[in-house]
Amino acid sequence: MIHIPTKKLADFEKNIRREWTMTNGIGGYAGGSIIGACNRTHQGYLIASLHPPVERYLVFSKTNEKLTQGTHVYNLETSQHAGKGHSPIRTQGQRFLTDFSCDGTVCFSYSAGNIRMDKHLALLRESNTVAISYTITNQGEEAGLSITPLMNFREHSASSAVSDLQFTCEPNTVGGFTLIPAAAPGLCIELSCSAGRLFPRENQYDVDMQYQTEVDNETAGLDTHFCPYDLRFTLPAHSSTEISLLCTVHPVQDTPVLSRPQADTAAIEIAHVQEYYDSLKQQAGYGDDAFANTLVVAADQFLARRDSTGLMTILAGLPWFTDWGRDTMIAFSGLTLATRRFSDAREILLTFAQYVHHGMVPNMFPDDGQDPLYNTADASLWYFYAVDAYLKVTGQPSDYDYIQRRIYPVLREIIHAYAHGTDFSIYMDDDALIHAGSGLDQVTWMDVRVGDWVATPRHGKPVEINALWYNALCVTAELAEHFKEDSSVYRQLATRVSASFRKEFWNEKDGCLYDVIEENGKDASIRPNQIYAVSLPHTMLTAKQALQVVNTVEEKLLAGPGIRSLSPEHKDYHGIYCGSLPKRDAAYHQGTAWGFLMGGFLTAYMKVHHHSPEAKKQAMAYLAPVQTHLLEEGCIGSISEIFDGDAPHTCRGCYAQAWSVGEILRCYTQDIQKIKNNDFFLDKKISLGYNTKCSA
Repeated sequence: MIHIPTKKLADFEKNIRREWTMTNGIGGYAGGSIIGACNRTHQGYLIASLHPPVERYLVFSKTNEKLTQGTHVYNLETSQHAGKGHSPIRTQGQRFLTDFSCDGTVCFSYSAGNIRMDKHLALLRESNTVAISYTITNQGEEAGLSITPLMNFREHSASSAVSDLQFTCEPNTVGGFTLIPAAAPGLCIELSCSAGRLFPRENQYDVDMQYQTEVDNETAGLDTHFCPYDLRFTLPAHSSTEISLLCTVHPVQDTPVLSRPQADTAAIEIAHVQEYYDSLKQQAGYGDDAFANTLVVAADQFLARRDSTGLMTILAGLPWFTDWGRDTMIAFSGLTLATRRFSDAREILLTFAQYVHHGMVPNMFPDDGQDPLYNTADASLWYFYAVDAYLKVTGQPSDYDYIQRRIYPVLREIIHAYAHGTDFSIYMDDDALIHAGSGLDQVTWMDVRVGDWVATPRHGKPVEINALWYNALCVTAELAEHFKEDSSVYRQLATRVSASFRKEFWNEKDGCLYDVIEENGKDASIRPNQIYAVSLPHTMLTAKQALQVVNTVEEKLLAGPGIRSLSPEHKDYHGIYCGSLPKRDAAYHQGTAWGFLMGGFLTAYMKVHHHSPEAKKQAMAYLAPVQTHLLEEGCIGSISEIFDGDAPHTCRGCYAQAWSVGEILRCYTQDIQKIKNNDFFLDKKISLGYNTKCSA
């Protein structure tokens, strides 16, 4: 459990940018700042996934609370609204906050006069339902509590105006109210409460709420919310009161989905969710290692069930990414194998195997339910890495049998497609190296393109694509031998690739690898992609070359909690990622530091230093900024997508990124600490029997 106490919560300016998130396992999520304000468009208490794990809509934004006792009024609302000129209007209820805590659920603790209040939130597993439990201790005279729910209905990356928020709204039979959006008359947003009375509000719209992150990105950052009622409660003198509030979204039907909750219903539901996260940590088997356990909980935020396949998938990042092939395969080992979620791992491998097309793993499943996109050269090659990692961690005959029946034919199909040519100018050249991309293609992970502007084209033979190609050939040869098949074609091709790679990619002058072998030359830009020629299980480099590559990345690219995408010495280096989208796109792969690259770097570092005690000590020193970030910066309890290349390396982009979390968990547990997990929990499916409806 991560706690942030009073002394670190008072500063509105700093803390509105420190965030929290939680998810429900089907693509829905919730989030906000640790002081209770909303900081960005993609925040609220319930962003429901209407077609899991996509079509995500904000339906319940937040609640504002107010306490009255005698002549004293304590406004606990924390928010920012647009003001006249450049100064925002801030309602600073965080002055009453005494503690914020999170561990899969979140809790805000307040103290106002002689009243103490805990507000505890959780998303129910595999249900578009949020539970809020209030526990209030009144040590003085009789007091009153008013709760104002702020409602909405919009796509999670959009914003609302008054004209957008038109509802059929009426009190319901479960102690709350029901909304049917005019924009989606087949859907019902249902709020229920264990006690209190509904009072219609004269002013039903909260207008011009301002999101600081969107302002930082040079947009207006304004939103509107619908708040038709106040819920009011009496708090008797010298008493304790418990209140349950639940909100869900579902298709319109004659009767409510929720029954009226009891006072402790929300607390019981939240306890069930906490039990779920406790079981995840127990299954992972890292004992009292707080760093590993925090990452185990963070890992769960990216695992979701996809309706279209009925199988588990990985969402690339919160709050806006869906399931991306490349990100999935890189994050796979940390999110599923290091957490011992082997059933989920098998489902994820099968999900992507079912969509291989022309020998290519999907790059992205769009949010609008359209066919997958395949514009990637590396996702298919990372797939071999994921399969190999799965078998090395599990390694039972049944696992090999599963791979042989369901996955191995797909691997051979990919090898054949790359060797003989497939889409996006991906083909094996005469030297056995892989060529990828042309024109406006962006097929490596450095994939920014705006109209006809390609920021980092990398057309030709990218270094990491060919390191992955060699690794894929070696993995396929090993599997062929295990399955008693002829592996010679893969072995011979791997030998050719190895010789060509060392000849073409070694940059003797700089003591590292070229980034891309282009048609008219070689790109000597010092980028992090070369680290995978060392960190992957099968490498083509000599020990001396591998050490030089690691030293170069360490010296030129290491930047706090991430690895820079370009050396600061390069003329195109951008050290700050901020401002409008064009400004950010120009910096995205031109110096911005990436969290996931730290995993490959640390694995390579430990490898070239022979996993010595000195190497372990140094690797832990390199992890220190990551640990600080995990506990104190950005999205508390998770790891951001990117960081500024320049100090102080401010976190940017997605506030929680799958491959950032997965790669740190993988390298920390498997390469640095080499933690042995508890075999008792081998392949045990995590499930607490949740239904898609609240048990209230």
